[in-house]
Amino acid sequence: MSSAPRSPTPRPRRMKKDESFLGKLGGTLARKRRAREVSDLQEEGKNAINSPMSPALVDVHPEDTQLEENEERTMIDPTSKEDPKFKELVKVLLDWINDVLVEERIIVKQLEEDLYDGQVLQKLLEKLAGCKLNVAEVTQSEIGQKQKLQTVLEAVHDLLRPRGWALRWSVDSIHGKNLVAILHLLVSLAMHFRAPIRLPEHVTVQVVVVRKREGLLHSSHISEELTTTTEMMMGRFERDAFDTLFDHAPDKLSVVKKFADGVYLVLLMGLLEDYFVPLHHFYLTPESFDQKVHNVSFAFELMLDGGLKKPKARPEDVVNLDLKSTLRVLYNLFTKYKNVE
Repeated sequence: MSSAPRSPTPRPRRMKKDESFLGKLGGTLARKRRAREVSDLQEEGKNAINSPMSPALVDVHPEDTQLEENEERTMIDPTSKEDPKFKELVKVLLDWINDVLVEERIIVKQLEEDLYDGQVLQKLLEKLAGCKLNVAEVTQSEIGQKQKLQTVLEAVHDLLRPRGWALRWSVDSIHGKNLVAILHLLVSLAMHFRAPIRLPEHVTVQVVVVRKREGLLHSSHISEELTTTTEMMMGRFERDAFDTLFDHAPDKLSVVKKFADGVYLVLLMGLLEDYFVPLHHFYLTPESFDQKVHNVSFAFELMLDGGLKKPKARPEDVVNLDLKSTLRVLYNLFTKYKNVE
């Protein structure tokens, strides 16, 4: 019996060269070329930033080197970020913002990540200035965020311009998460609203500026002053005898700390003016910062009622153990009542 003829086994279709080897090779080369371009760009950025003139190496992220022609990017030198004064400044401002916004149930953990879109800045300004801004509550688009930020910053500028503040920030710098610009803004707000905080003095950071010109990245380094002295920042009065006394004998002035909670000041005014101060008007054993500020503020009101001039010191300064401020308050009392029998 003859067997049925076997049908030929189908041969696999031969792929054209450009569909097989050359196609795969081309795709691989294209991927390698793109990867090499990104690598070269990052290396170019690092070479520009980490030039022999650079005081320290900077960790460059890809987005920091992908610049358009004449575009500029700034970043804080890592050594400056590790400076204790810089860290203290950031912490003080963070704590202040969170204290102001505690009733809003807002917690800020990182300045550049939490403030860049204008949402927190809006709430902060509204709380500090006691106003309501006409902006959308929540916006996710970049255009919407910048529009909100523009409105918030215009309101800030309206407050600061009459007092001659230098405005060292912009919508683009804040939205671009430029920490130096954000710090300048917050320090100015703290000074304008006389925040009950003590900013560290003479905080300066080294800033790396990268600019793209003719296809190449160029870097430079500048020093950026974030804070000066407390007196200059808070608009204090000129140096006087108390400054000299403080400079030469600060260890002998710790006794004024006893007035920091305002209790002694209130009781002292009652004794000097010969009246009893009802206990429900102040906190006899204050526990919080706000209660102490209330006591000192109440003591200042009693001083005004007694015919004294308005104290130049702030209640917050006395509570924060500012010795010169407390001495000035006590000296005013002394000059008025020194001849009272």
